[in-house]
Amino acid sequence: MVSKQKYDQRVLKLFDGYVHGKISRRQFLDGTAKITASVATATAILASLSPDYARARQVDPDDSSITTSYKKYASPAGAKVMQGYYARPAVHQHKLPTVLVIHENRGLNPYIEDVARRLAVAGFIAFAPDALTPLGGYPGNDDEGRAMQRKRDSDEMFADFVAATSFLQNHPDSTGKVGSVGFCYGGGVSARLALRMPSLSAAVSYYGSHPDPAEAKDIKQALMFHHGATDESINASWPEFEKALQAAGASFEEFTYPDAGHGFHNDTTPRYVEAAAKLSWQRTTAFFARHLELGD
Repeated sequence: MVSKQKYDQRVLKLFDGYVHGKISRRQFLDGTAKITASVATATAILASLSPDYARARQVDPDDSSITTSYKKYASPAGAKVMQGYYARPAVHQHKLPTVLVIHENRGLNPYIEDVARRLAVAGFIAFAPDALTPLGGYPGNDDEGRAMQRKRDSDEMFADFVAATSFLQNHPDSTGKVGSVGFCYGGGVSARLALRMPSLSAAVSYYGSHPDPAEAKDIKQALMFHHGATDESINASWPEFEKALQAAGASFEEFTYPDAGHGFHNDTTPRYVEAAAKLSWQRTTAFFARHLELGD
C-alpha cells in the first residue's frame, strides 16, 4: 500500500481540480508553490500524489483461486467492439452473479483491474470495461489516460457501459443478476445506470456525481453511496438528491467516512484511507451478496 501522508487541504483541492481537468498541471504547480513557498516542493508533491501501481496489488493476477482474461463485447457506440478485464472464481461449478466495475476518468488502470480481482475472490464474476478502447486503450499512465478520456463523447462512453451491462446479463456464466460499482467518474456512471437499466439489480457509487434529483423517482434498484467527509465538491449535491430518494421511497444506503476525501478507496495514492477503504469494501461486497443473491 502507498504510505499515508499529511497534505494541506488547499493542496488536495488543487490536486482534485487537476485530476478532474478543471485546472492544468501548470496551474496546480503554481498554486501549490504559493502555498508551500517552493516550486521544488510543489513538483515533489505532485509526484507523491500520483499513483504508484507497482506497489498496490491486493490480489495477484496469478492467484490460483481466480481466472482472468480480456474479453471483447459489442457496443452501439465508440469503437463498436469494446474490451474489458474479466475476472471470476476459478471453480466453474455453477453460474454466478456479476458486477460491472467502472473506472475513473482515466481508463482501465491497474487499480481498477485489481478491484475486479477482489470481486472475483469474493465470489462474483467481475468485468471492467476500458472506455479508452476506441483510442487504443489505457496508455499506461493516468495523465495520458485523462487526456484521452476527455476526447471521448460522454454519451458514447455511457452507451458503452450500458452495452457492457447487457453483455454480463447475457453471458453464459452469469445468473443474469448484475450489479455495478464505480469510482469517481465511474461512481456517477454507476448511479446513472440505475436510471437507464431497470434490469440492473444493484448499484454502488464511490464519490461519484449524483443524478438530477428529479430522476430519483425512476430508480427501482437498491443503491449504496460512499462519500469522503472532506470531498466538498461531490458532497454538495448529496443532500438534495438524498431528499429526492427518500421522497421516492427508494432503497438506498449512504455512508460518509470521517477524515477521508475524494479517492479514499484508491490504494495507489496517498489519498488512500485504509480504514474507510476496508470498511466501505466490506459493506459493498455484503450489499452485492444480498442483492445479487450470491450463493442462492
